[in-house]
Amino acid sequence: MKERIHSKFVSLYGEGGVFYASAGRINLIGEHTDYNGGYVFPGAIDKGIIAEIKLNGTDKVRLYSLDYDASAIFGLEEEDKPAEQWARYIFGVCRETIKRGGQVAGFDAVFAGDVPLGAGLSSSAALESCFAYALNDLNHNGIDLFELARIGQSTEHNYCGVMCGIMDQFASCFGKKGQLIRLNCKTLEHQYFPFNPEGYKLVLLDTCVKHELASSAYNFRRQSCERAAAAIKENHPEVDFLSDCKRVWLDEVRDKISEEDFIRAEYVIGEVQRVLDVCDALERGDYETVGEMMYQTHFGLSRLYEVSCPELDFLAKLARKMEVTGSRVMGGGFGGCTINLVKDSLYDSFIAAAKEQYKAQFGIDLKVYDVVISDGARKLA
Repeated sequence: MKERIHSKFVSLYGEGGVFYASAGRINLIGEHTDYNGGYVFPGAIDKGIIAEIKLNGTDKVRLYSLDYDASAIFGLEEEDKPAEQWARYIFGVCRETIKRGGQVAGFDAVFAGDVPLGAGLSSSAALESCFAYALNDLNHNGIDLFELARIGQSTEHNYCGVMCGIMDQFASCFGKKGQLIRLNCKTLEHQYFPFNPEGYKLVLLDTCVKHELASSAYNFRRQSCERAAAAIKENHPEVDFLSDCKRVWLDEVRDKISEEDFIRAEYVIGEVQRVLDVCDALERGDYETVGEMMYQTHFGLSRLYEVSCPELDFLAKLARKMEVTGSRVMGGGFGGCTINLVKDSLYDSFIAAAKEQYKAQFGIDLKVYDVVISDGARKLA
């Protein structure tokens, strides 16, 4: 990919560019906990965005996307927002850097990525983090990684219309090879945990479906969680989010909230604890417990939070039947991928069976992505 980028860069802008990269991400466990002030457990992966960039001595940005085979040119003022949607991610990074007092000089760039689109691996966060890191470095701004992640998040909010949490950009900026990050979404405190599952592979199975309920369902579930937290807060004023709640506190308000709100909150409180249990298991090198927690998360997302779908449930049930160590829906739900922790000895037979049986059941060709936990935003040699 670097060679293709460099060839195009030289043809458009000449020599002298510098390479930067950032990563997509997986989330091993901790789903729908971010907006409830809880823990998430992401890691950067070996798929992401690579860009070659150089300052051009003007106040204009000239971009070329290899993936879209398209170019864009824009200035650095608010009124210069480009028409191209893909270019707005980079424009937003420029503007959010400037808002924070950073310098952004005009530059030329060619970029490409290998993050599968629509698979829930945060290609947009990889793009934002790559350019935030690069512009910080090229302009000698000295902005720290926390603020680079926030620049990406603010870009989504203010220029792309997506009110996302911080997890995706955080993982893209802070990712380290062989390490997962336990991030407290309430305090942004984080801790690295080793993830070197010898004898296992981490693989994503992409259902290649996305059911239309996703956006409205997300809002309804968030509202359920907020109502449950508010009811608990009446008895326990220290509660701001469901992540602050003990399970017994939820039982205290069972007759004050709807059954739907109760089971949504039950899932979230359980999921916060599962993240902590997985961290403990990793420190012991106990990947069997990690896998069992993944199955418990899938059950909760399917039966309590109700954000799964027949395709995802089919793959998780098949994984359990074939004695795969762990499997669950990853991401918001209603489609996308399952994330699977598979013993090396089972890998080939599981993938073959999943492809064959999924095709027979749904008439869809399953996509398979092996992932390795890797470094996040960085300058390439």
